Amino acid sequence: MIEQLNWEPLFVLRLIVGYDHAQRLGVTPLGYRGVFPVDGGTFEGERLRGIVNPGGADWITMRSDGTMMIDVRLTLTTHDGALIGMTYTGLARARDAANAERFRNREVLSFEETYLHTTPRFETGDARYLWMNDVIAVTNGVRTAAGGTYHVFAIV
Repeated sequence: MIEQLNWEPLFVLRLIVGYDHAQRLGVTPLGYRGVFPVDGGTFEGERLRGIVNPGGADWITMRSDGTMMIDVRLTLTTHDGALIGMTYTGLARARDAANAERFRNREVLSFEETYLHTTPRFETGDARYLWMNDVIAVTNGVRTAAGGTYHVFAIV
């Protein structure tokens, strides 16, 4: 019986988010909603690297308890020209009440001060990267001034 979860680093994802041209829907019955465009970025790991194409977005919902629900869709282009769709959902919040107001005000918090975890899935038709279609992944992330940085780990 396997009693532990095995993982390996897949890549580090660095996003550039267009905070200045977000579509802020306001408070809806589900909470505060906004659509934050992803204007680009990079990803780099041992098995793949490349850029994040403009045109993706993070559809966030801010719950009344201060937790942000994340729903992102991106397209990655590898260094050798393959396109990979990446989607992920997750949660982001301050780890403690002392930093909750800072988080709500979009201040940059450290990894230790932030609970930001997502579950990415990948999709491609490029034969060189078909293995990505079967990757189950988790992330540890942090919000940065430019957007976000995620350490992406494949479950093996």
